Amino acid sequence: MKKDCAYAAADLVKDGQILGLGTGSTTHYFIEKVGMRVRDEGIEVMGIPTSFQSSLLARKWNIQITSLDEHEIDLAVDGADEIDPNFNLIKGGGAAHTLEKIVDYSAKELVIIADDSKLVDVLGAFPLPVEIIPSSLNPVTKALEDMGGEVKIRMGKAKDGPVITDNANFILDVAFGKIENPISMEKELNTIPGLVENGLFTEMVDRVIIGSKDGVKFL
Repeated sequence: MKKDCAYAAADLVKDGQILGLGTGSTTHYFIEKVGMRVRDEGIEVMGIPTSFQSSLLARKWNIQITSLDEHEIDLAVDGADEIDPNFNLIKGGGAAHTLEKIVDYSAKELVIIADDSKLVDVLGAFPLPVEIIPSSLNPVTKALEDMGGEVKIRMGKAKDGPVITDNANFILDVAFGKIENPISMEKELNTIPGLVENGLFTEMVDRVIIGSKDGVKFL
């Protein structure tokens, strides 16, 4: 299902476009398919990656890398951990949401790809990732707890100690329960000193492509 929706998104790519390359298991297939089109059809595109993962994969498929300093983004394609009916998202399961938000927000068009398990009525079952400056751990944790969150620092699975982002920061996973107003929460969270960026993506998405057992759906 992930591959189906990702490949469908890759078919939207036009020759000459500048692409925002998201991060994660679903976006992996998107980059792969774009690389196949570069190889088989000879299309010429450039990619702005959102992580070391997407940068390395793009290079593997001979997708030329560029940056926001050099180009504007025509189309960004990214995944999500949760998607509500208004296309508000929770992202950050891959610890790359800060650069993802910069790239996705900058794009002329943002397409989200996911399997149908990511569709929810209300955001919040997936704990909200926030990226923080390491030295701000205690005050940011207290501020998030004062907002009603249950805070856990994300620990590494193939290393000792906490996850370190591509920006050399920590990730906190915050369980707020149901997030009834993600638009206002996104703004409120980013007023906390030491909090770099949160995983709420609101009022940004143009289209969603869902992979399901019944096929690909365009929303």
